[in-house]
Amino acid sequence: MTTTKVNERIFLSSPHMSDEGYEMEYVKEAFETNWIAPLGENVNGFERELAEKVGSKAAAALSSGTAAIHLALRAAGVVEGDIVFCPTLTFSATANPIIYQNAIPVFIDSNYETWNMCPDALEEAFQKYPEVKAVIVVHLYGLSADMDRIVELCKKHKVALIEDAAESLGTYYKGKHTGTFGDYGIFSFNGNKIITTSGGGMLVSNNQDKIAKTRFWATQSRDQARHYQHSELGFNYRMSNVVAGIGRGQLKVLEQRVEKKRYIYQFYKRELSELAGIEFMPSNEWDAPNYWLSSIRLTGKVRPVDIFVALEKENIESRPVWKPMHMQPFFEEYSFIGTDVSEKLFEDGVCLPSDTKITDEDLRRVTRIIKGLWLEDEKA
Repeated sequence: MTTTKVNERIFLSSPHMSDEGYEMEYVKEAFETNWIAPLGENVNGFERELAEKVGSKAAAALSSGTAAIHLALRAAGVVEGDIVFCPTLTFSATANPIIYQNAIPVFIDSNYETWNMCPDALEEAFQKYPEVKAVIVVHLYGLSADMDRIVELCKKHKVALIEDAAESLGTYYKGKHTGTFGDYGIFSFNGNKIITTSGGGMLVSNNQDKIAKTRFWATQSRDQARHYQHSELGFNYRMSNVVAGIGRGQLKVLEQRVEKKRYIYQFYKRELSELAGIEFMPSNEWDAPNYWLSSIRLTGKVRPVDIFVALEKENIESRPVWKPMHMQPFFEEYSFIGTDVSEKLFEDGVCLPSDTKITDEDLRRVTRIIKGLWLEDEKA
């Protein structure tokens, strides 16, 4: 069994290449065939294999999840001045592409049942802004949003639905992969995600024509001509053949990574649940999360900063829950629909170390430090 030195760094979530070396097989093939860039069989294969894995008809391999959201908005017809609903409790990469399109974000609150977009707040937003053009929903930390109600509302109002599943590859909602309920789904392969290509993303959809169009936009909108001709605005958003090779190898170990993430979550829950004033991220009967980041909410005397500081002293990485977009200086001018749920989750939330290379010894070390804070509080 692997042991860990006392002060060795424990990461929140770092890249984890397969023990079998699957990634290098595909990368080596790219080098040997000289298909280094821009495209090649690894790109085609990664698109095909990811689409098959999640049950989507088509996929476009792109430079990032952010690029995927941007092109999804374009494919949905979002233009300057259009309104797009977006969860407030998310990373800024969800909201930034709305601004790229010179559109107007309206931020939607979360609920405690899912930590994701609140369907009641979404319904209120539809009543206030019936002219909305698209809805982006996020599956935060690998937890599925309440997709039945959200899909129903979008269909009722005939609005495009984009799923930001950057954090939820391997998560199921009622037996179906997240990222496949909306008109478009996006995945991220950033270095900290459940599988990684070092950087990169994927756009999926059952609309094969739309995916073909996004591939065209992503390769600088180069027309079919002998010379370089461009009739539309283009972007340099395509994934390279080398990066896609890493992704193909990583996809082979996705189930292993999900299994380990779930193990980490269950370990924390078993060891910490009985501490006063601690709540774990919610689990619903229809949700099979990948538990990308095991997260807790503190409602007692021990506060998130206490955990951050205690873990930092021992060279252990943790972080707050996302700061809501409507509280961010750049986005504070835009409308917000809801109450204070997302703000409370931010104020009370802690993301615990969830690295898939973490050992039981590491986990015991983390939980021992956290438990120590409660013992100090009892003595005070």
